[in-house]
Amino acid sequence: MCQLLGMNANTPTDIGFSFTGFHNRGGKTDHHNDGFGIAFFEPNACDLNNPTLSEAQSIARNSSRGLRVFHDDKPSSQSPVAELVKNYPIKALNVVAHIRKATQGSNCLANTHPFVREVWGEQWVFAHNGQMNQSFIQRCQRLQKNGNSEHCRPVGTTDSEAAFCYLINRLKSTYKDRPSDQELFRFLTTQCRYLAANGLFNCLLSNGDWQLAYANSLLFYLTRKAPFGEAKLADDDLSINFKDVTTENDKVTILVTVPLTENEDWQQLAINECLVFQDGDIIFQDTPSLRKYLTIEEGIAIAREVGASI
Repeated sequence: MCQLLGMNANTPTDIGFSFTGFHNRGGKTDHHNDGFGIAFFEPNACDLNNPTLSEAQSIARNSSRGLRVFHDDKPSSQSPVAELVKNYPIKALNVVAHIRKATQGSNCLANTHPFVREVWGEQWVFAHNGQMNQSFIQRCQRLQKNGNSEHCRPVGTTDSEAAFCYLINRLKSTYKDRPSDQELFRFLTTQCRYLAANGLFNCLLSNGDWQLAYANSLLFYLTRKAPFGEAKLADDDLSINFKDVTTENDKVTILVTVPLTENEDWQQLAINECLVFQDGDIIFQDTPSLRKYLTIEEGIAIAREVGASI
């Protein structure tokens, strides 16, 4: 199994501090050696520079649709690509990152998360942590063979990409046109729970405007806002006082499989809880009536039971 990192913010923000700790887990402080990937949704400079559009129209149309993606099949702690990302202050509104420990599919670029697909003229980015069971994979293969996967087919050989394509095919076969955000959230929550019933399924999904987080075992989040304070990484001898690099209006939510800092109050998603973040805030939330939380040790044990590892 792998680990996830996400960011959702109300203003373009540099994820360098969090990524520094996260990328160390790819072969240095942890054993996720089978590649990494990271996707940044940035303000679309093309529309912002279009003289025929007012600034307000430009921001409303495509405030976060520019997409920059980096992949490498090398361990992130040893990757020159990861080193570039760590030292390149990319300002983004949504970020989805992944470090991989291969369980299904070989170690190659085609199998490296996050995966990207077009959905109703939007670029959707998806990363998965877990493992789908064999009966689900066979079901996806039958659907593809029978011509019932016309909207999305896997490029690589991972169970994760198969799950993403299943999600998109179900979505587009159910809705001819894009539904409202609330209906979309309801549908995605239902499908995530179906996928969780067919394996171990934690995911991050973003279209650049919002970011969805679904927990089937371990997933944590932290929202930083004024008054800002100091944070100390758990995987690196690095700390930062966010008061020195933010404004009082900034709001940034970080999502991760296992907390990145050792002196901040991380919130854990309950098992089978689904959240959607926009501008650093939760805008949709579906929590089971009986909330259950795993310890990190319990989450690792469950992963190992299904043939994966954290």
